[in-house]
Amino acid sequence: MNADLSTVLGYGGAVVLFATTALVLLVRADLAPAAGLGAVLDGGGKWFLGAALGAGVIAFSLKLVIILTLSSFPEQTIAPLVPPPATAMVSAESPDAFAPSADAAPGHVWKALPPVAPSPPDNPATPAKVSLGQRLFHDPILSIDRTVSCASCHDLGLGAGTDRRATAIGVTHVPGRRNAPTVWNAAFQARLFWDGRAGSLEEQAMGPPLNPDEMGMPSAQAIEERIGADASYREAFAQAFGDDRPVSMRRVVQALAAFERSLITADSPYDRFVSGDAEALGPGQQRGMWLFQAVGCVMCHSGANFSGASLIGPRNPYAPLLASRSPLARSHGLGADKGRAGEAAADGIWRIPSLRNVALTAPYFHNGAVGDLSEAVRVMATTQLGAVISNDPGLRRVPRWSAAEERFRVVDRLVLSEQDIADIVSFLNALTSDSLSRGAARIP
Repeated sequence: MNADLSTVLGYGGAVVLFATTALVLLVRADLAPAAGLGAVLDGGGKWFLGAALGAGVIAFSLKLVIILTLSSFPEQTIAPLVPPPATAMVSAESPDAFAPSADAAPGHVWKALPPVAPSPPDNPATPAKVSLGQRLFHDPILSIDRTVSCASCHDLGLGAGTDRRATAIGVTHVPGRRNAPTVWNAAFQARLFWDGRAGSLEEQAMGPPLNPDEMGMPSAQAIEERIGADASYREAFAQAFGDDRPVSMRRVVQALAAFERSLITADSPYDRFVSGDAEALGPGQQRGMWLFQAVGCVMCHSGANFSGASLIGPRNPYAPLLASRSPLARSHGLGADKGRAGEAAADGIWRIPSLRNVALTAPYFHNGAVGDLSEAVRVMATTQLGAVISNDPGLRRVPRWSAAEERFRVVDRLVLSEQDIADIVSFLNALTSDSLSRGAARIP
């Protein structure tokens, strides 16, 4: 029993005993004579008044008994009335996690991906602009030695919008620091690049041509002069932007962005399932979908694009990758690059990527160090959720000593079995576009 509570009960018992004794003496010796009610309270009248005044003492005594019972037998009295805790993301300072709960994200609503992405007011999409952007995307004219195009790192067909390398390789033929994300459905992202430093597709498209390790062009002016020297490009820019508008870097990135906004894959089994096709997902995929919500994956990978950094759905663009508390994550070198965080930080901070077509975009993470989707799920479970990967259900409840409370307390930990991992991976496979999975993506 809690020491403070024992003290209260001890004082309470003494008060009851004292009050009972005092009540008897008060009624018989003082209260009745003082009120001039000696004749009225003769005989049974004194006992009636004593009983009435003693009701308060009795009620107080009953409260003490109830408190004593609840504190002495909490498992039998209190525990059955307390609902299980909802699943929550835990901090690096608290290693405890929680068991899955169906109500982990009660407000979460599953949505299909819209077939059209929004365009900014200053860059509305037109067929001529999209066609120009497609040409620029595949043309190595934007690189210093004309060997690297946007499509070199973002293969729209076989690479599902990536280059399938751990990290991108540019004109210097030296591997870069980070993995090339897919451009499919990037139109729905509010933040671009792994560290989220770009706030639009236009801003993102400005970076690679001028990056010395990627496409290596010395300046925007050099790009304008090179493209402007091509008569067919001058005609295409005139059709897309108007005859009186010359080739400019601003319009180069606007055309590229317009094309990328046409790269939408809203044709996955998941999209059909949430749109009413109950047979689109198998039992294992549906269980994986439930686990994805129950253990808390949707806290970051939310909305129809499965990313908190998206234009649609809840906005939660950044999250720490808690590699410092996961030996598995550290074994893949995921703690070396800190992203948006300072180099002295314990863990890096990253833009939350979309999980659309994730089964086709290996290798994973910012350094491309994980080549298997099941392993990527294990990494995320151990880092972000503090989960234990084991087939032993006995690991869910473990004792932890609390020095402050001077007692053990039982902690519910999140334990995921290999079957749980397999079901989550099965669900993630259901986010794959039918056209991309057939290797027959329709490129506008």
